[in-house]
Amino acid sequence: MTLRHFLIALQFLTRLPSPRVAAGEPDDLSRAGVFFPVVGLLIGLAVAAAHAGGGQVTAAIGGLVGLIAWVGITGGLHLDGLGDVTDALGASHKKPERFVEVLGDPHAGNFAVIAIALQLATKLVLLASLPTSWTTAVGLALVSAWARWAALGWAVLLPPLKPGLALSFSSRLSSGMVACWGVVLLALSVWLSPISVAALPAALLVGLFWYRKLGGITGDCLGAGIEIMESILLLALVVSIAR
Repeated sequence: MTLRHFLIALQFLTRLPSPRVAAGEPDDLSRAGVFFPVVGLLIGLAVAAAHAGGGQVTAAIGGLVGLIAWVGITGGLHLDGLGDVTDALGASHKKPERFVEVLGDPHAGNFAVIAIALQLATKLVLLASLPTSWTTAVGLALVSAWARWAALGWAVLLPPLKPGLALSFSSRLSSGMVACWGVVLLALSVWLSPISVAALPAALLVGLFWYRKLGGITGDCLGAGIEIMESILLLALVVSIAR
């Protein structure tokens, strides 16, 4: 793994300024996957900085500025996946083949709009409920890192439903790499933010949902799963700090 693959991961997952690197090989994005948790940490720290800055005015402003930073940094990448998956689930009537068909429709339906609106509202309320503190900053960094680690795990363990991002992304990922990152994030969580350990059962439950509901995943499922993980872990962080 090289600096080039780190930059590919950074430019795929964020809109942060970086040297532009073309993914010239078919497996470049998959090789870049090893850096996804690192990029997640960077995203979380940037959101924490924005949240802390806005929080100097009021908690509500802190939540709003943090949310705007979150969406701006990621470019709404995973929100798009959440919307597409919600539309497809709503229209598929429990038929995986119909799910894949609807997923290919570029238009956003009512289900997508509602899901994205609810997700943004959820993150706004939860961010506004967090104090501006070192504990919050560390927690937000781990929330973002764990969510992207979970996507690596799903890509390794669950079969792709169709040719596309999920298939190409999983081509060079290994269970050993995912396990190593899990150990690193677990150690950081136990040391700095114990509630973040909730990411392990949360990732398992989301993965089981994809498997039982669809029998596999697509790239949009990975994006939707990241959004779901972030909301679950944000809620856990709020509850732990409120105690």
